[in-house]
Amino acid sequence: MLEYLLRNAGHRITRNMIIEHVWNLSCDTGTNVVDVNINYLRKKVDEGFSAKLIHTVRGVGYELRCPSEVLA
Repeated sequence: MLEYLLRNAGHRITRNMIIEHVWNLSCDTGTNVVDVNINYLRKKVDEGFSAKLIHTVRGVGYELRCPSEVLA
């Protein structure tokens, strides 16, 4: 999932896009597998740093922002 976010840094990525590209599954809007895994990833990537890289985009999904974009 981190690789997919990195390859699409600066772009808004929907939960469905993550499910399709990371797990190669068709859309299942009733699952929270993406949210749970984003939470685990945030603990590994963002915890302890003032500038967060993984951002939630309400109503869309997630976006990985480069540190320079976060600080700007």
